Amino acid sequence: MMKYLFGGASLITISLAFTMVDRESVSTPIAPATSVVKLTPDSIYNRHVTELYKSAHLAESGLPESVFEKAVTGFYNLKKSGQLSAHKDILTIADFDQSSTKKRLWIIDLDQKKLVLNTWVAHGQRSGNDKATRFSNTNESFQSSIGFYLTAEVYRGQHGKSLRLDGMDEGFNSNARKRSIVVHGADYVSQGTINALGRLGRSQGCPAVPPELANQVINSIEGGTVLFINVSDPYYTSRYLNTHVAAMYATNDIGSVPQTELADTALSI
Repeated sequence: MMKYLFGGASLITISLAFTMVDRESVSTPIAPATSVVKLTPDSIYNRHVTELYKSAHLAESGLPESVFEKAVTGFYNLKKSGQLSAHKDILTIADFDQSSTKKRLWIIDLDQKKLVLNTWVAHGQRSGNDKATRFSNTNESFQSSIGFYLTAEVYRGQHGKSLRLDGMDEGFNSNARKRSIVVHGADYVSQGTINALGRLGRSQGCPAVPPELANQVINSIEGGTVLFINVSDPYYTSRYLNTHVAAMYATNDIGSVPQTELADTALSI
């Protein structure tokens, strides 16, 4: 009889133990899975570019982020090559994908993260009417040349104060100095011309700007800064569009994370 009692007690004990384990498993919360994202130069660079774009309110001014990304990548590649001014981080973008009636020239201070100026800019006579669709690196073509430029010296010419440009993309704008492709003011870059013609006037290939703003534009960008003339051309290539090189340089320049720590740094989200 005692044997059966003890046997029954054992069964009750085992049943209670399973019940307690079952209740504990239900009541104990399961910790959420943790994913780890490596902070790499590329991810830090992408975050930096987005921050610049937002801080300068470039979306509100009509500049597509994709165009800004291309221009900034070229800026950092050129800066790494040691060809830029050590005194100012100015980037100028002319987006020739846009209509000439749009204010499609942007001067951006990357150090201050702000938009300095947004205004009109003309394209070449033989590049198209309202929109630029044809481009050349050839003398007397009267067409615009796309790609990255470095601003050079200021001089006074037939259009008054003007700024020489050196094209940095072989085959696309490398003859800019020989062609006298310069930044200058022109009366045909105005709201009055748009009202009369339905578009801006056109140059002989120069990125001409409103005459009343010419001094401000030239003073802001002269002396070794980047001008990028953008066009969505599938044939355009540039060695300055290497995103990884830009990222490696920018992470040091930004100072967000020391270069030696990037490979071992992780962020839990």
